[in-house]
Amino acid sequence: MIHPTAIIEPGAQLGENVKVGAYSIIREHVTIGDGTVVGPHVVIEGRTTIGCDNEIFQFASIGAIPQDLKFHGEETTLTIGDRNKIREFTTLHLGTEDGGGKTVIGNDNLFMAYTHVAHDCIVGNHIILANNATLAGHVEVDDYAILGGMSAVHQFTRVGSYVMASGGSMIAQDLPPYVIAQGDRAKTVGLNLIGLKRRGFSSETLSAIKKAYKLVFRAGLRQEEALQQIADTVEQFPEVVAFTDFIRNSERGIAR
Repeated sequence: MIHPTAIIEPGAQLGENVKVGAYSIIREHVTIGDGTVVGPHVVIEGRTTIGCDNEIFQFASIGAIPQDLKFHGEETTLTIGDRNKIREFTTLHLGTEDGGGKTVIGNDNLFMAYTHVAHDCIVGNHIILANNATLAGHVEVDDYAILGGMSAVHQFTRVGSYVMASGGSMIAQDLPPYVIAQGDRAKTVGLNLIGLKRRGFSSETLSAIKKAYKLVFRAGLRQEEALQQIADTVEQFPEVVAFTDFIRNSERGIAR
């Protein structure tokens, strides 16, 4: 299952049925779970832990040191879950000491070619980064978000669940759950209703989310007033609670 030209350093731990392609390099502190496929010319290094049944395509770079001038070789980590697809030339970096020491990627994500996840990012589950999408350091992306091709997320910014960011979006402020965003700097332009319907959101829940969205983005209210009106009307829906909690806890401010 390991090509004779691949280099597996002593100390690397490979699970059952792991395949490693030609000329790939797996360094000593790497752990790879059962059934993961590593293509040719892949480099996996650092204190990187990869789960089961992932597919890593040729020329990906996994676990390299951060592109951060403050990094001086501290023992930091990259953790990747299960069933991710990591396409050509994707780069996923270790964490930094100042950022908590770890970069974390969940399950069932698709990283298309040339995507980049920088140090200390937290990436959830079922997320798509289209070609050349880039996450700066300390970014958080919640479940089921989609970032279009050539989009970029500023450091310390958070992208909520079920967000759809169009291609070329430059995201410098937080995007609440369920919204569509576009532009430079990206603005919230609507709700990702098609995506929510595909994920099984009920008509009642969608109506509540629509009302909450309109109060925050279309009613001309101050944020505190909008959130209070939501609490008085539709915050009994847990999906709306997630929306309002995200806004209340935003540190960079919400993209409008």
